[in-house]
Amino acid sequence: MAFQLPELGYAYDALEPNIDARTMEIHHTKHHGGYTAKLNAAIEGTALEGKSIEEILTNLDLSNGAVRNNGGGFYNHSLFWSVMNPNNKGTLAGELKEAVEAAFGSEEAFKEAFSNAAATQFGSGWAWLCVHKGGKVSICATPNQDNSLMPGVGCEGTPILGLDVWEHAYYLNYQNRRPDYINAFFNVVNWNEVATRYAASK
Repeated sequence: MAFQLPELGYAYDALEPNIDARTMEIHHTKHHGGYTAKLNAAIEGTALEGKSIEEILTNLDLSNGAVRNNGGGFYNHSLFWSVMNPNNKGTLAGELKEAVEAAFGSEEAFKEAFSNAAATQFGSGWAWLCVHKGGKVSICATPNQDNSLMPGVGCEGTPILGLDVWEHAYYLNYQNRRPDYINAFFNVVNWNEVATRYAASK
């Protein structure tokens, strides 16, 4: 069955003023929609058809640019929408908080490290909080639509929090002020979802 563009679960204007409605609508329908359609076209009639996106990415041939770019774009955005929420976001707590504090010393130090990864990713890409077997967490960044599920991209673990730092994610509202966008992102992080992903991945 072909991949489907996932619904957001909230209105396009629900994350304002942190992320504006017009950016959300274009980002979801045009960018994510485009990746979804092109991924389906890239795998149609191949051995990848019918596999989950996680199976595709963890066994990816990085030389397959169409699947790498569009499969990554499909997965990354699906995660991105789910780790944001205007309501019932929860807080960094429980086992996830313990893992973050063990790795970074404090919640504030984690946010600083994550923000730095996002701010210093040259050009387009993503910042990730990843979990490893046993529960340890780490931060990394990837270019373009790469993510830590892909083998050999220099970023390992299962991503549980991701921030899109492509200009299309923020430029209408923030222009070149990427740090302001990064700071705003923390206002809408759905920590309940991140904690659920952590528990399932560790």
